[in-house]
Amino acid sequence: MMCEIANTHRLCVAPMMDWTDRHCRSFHRILAPQARLYTEMVHAQAVLHGCTSDKGSEHLIGFDPAEKPLALQLGGSEPDALAQATRIALELGYDEVNLNVGCPSDRVQVGRFGACLMRDPALVAECVAAMRAAVADTSVQVTVKCRLGVDEVEDYPTFRRFIDAIAATDCAIFAVHARKAWLQGLSPKENREIPPLRYDWVYRLKRERPDLSVLINGGIAGVEDALRHLQHVDGVMLGRVAYHDPYVLHRLHNALTGTDDLPRGELLRRLRPYVERQMARGVALKHIVRHVLGLFHGQPGGRAFRQILSEGAHRPGADWALVERALAATEGSGRMAGLRLDSTHA
Repeated sequence: MMCEIANTHRLCVAPMMDWTDRHCRSFHRILAPQARLYTEMVHAQAVLHGCTSDKGSEHLIGFDPAEKPLALQLGGSEPDALAQATRIALELGYDEVNLNVGCPSDRVQVGRFGACLMRDPALVAECVAAMRAAVADTSVQVTVKCRLGVDEVEDYPTFRRFIDAIAATDCAIFAVHARKAWLQGLSPKENREIPPLRYDWVYRLKRERPDLSVLINGGIAGVEDALRHLQHVDGVMLGRVAYHDPYVLHRLHNALTGTDDLPRGELLRRLRPYVERQMARGVALKHIVRHVLGLFHGQPGGRAFRQILSEGAHRPGADWALVERALAATEGSGRMAGLRLDSTHA
């Protein structure tokens, strides 16, 4: 079934700590020109402290204009600090500010933000209201990313009451990771895998609150999987699959826009101007190419591609020629695979 990107959040790439930095986002923008991209989570206090430093906030949450449409994800539970950080995001040109109410790590629990806030919908509503007031009369959106619940709380009515409390602030866009979070006993990685997925809760929320824009996140494995979800909700938010197998992001974008898939090598070569600009500013190649290692996932030469980049990008003097060498390994493997296939039909 052909779909079109009919709203600003039809296809999103989830905020992922240590992954979705500006280099990753620049690569993902090439793969999916219309997708909504998200930063890693940044605590509101870090934004404010960055603002008062000699470098300013730009060094922490700056971005290349080519990354837009782009959302800044904030962590925190202090309405005033979140409002101030939202104003800084507005000044820098972000299209959206997203409040994290889903991260289950020990660090966020100590700071009383992330998933533990699902126990306090009134406070989350106060935070969101303050953030919305900070961008009043602008086009910048304030959104929320949450889970289905935390710990022993596992019932749809409680989840629905949480959403309704936030929606009462006129927040209309919710990205829902379709699992609850265990705040004790599970690591962040285990919290992405062990609690069962309950997509039906997210579908039900959309049916019952058609006025809200509901995005689904969690366990989405590929293009066909995403398209099935889009029959029930407004948007899909890809996480690990977009990072580990980024060509899926490209294929899904094209399925939603009716455009043709481009060869992996051509897509990567479109990143070259960005890479060379960054290297001219002193950024080491290894910090950029670590985000492209999965581009040839499951393809002939994919292992050699990853090995060449992983081992070579750390060496002094590594430049774009290393990327071309890695691409040549995939192209040579592809030709050999074709020859083997031809020989079986001879």
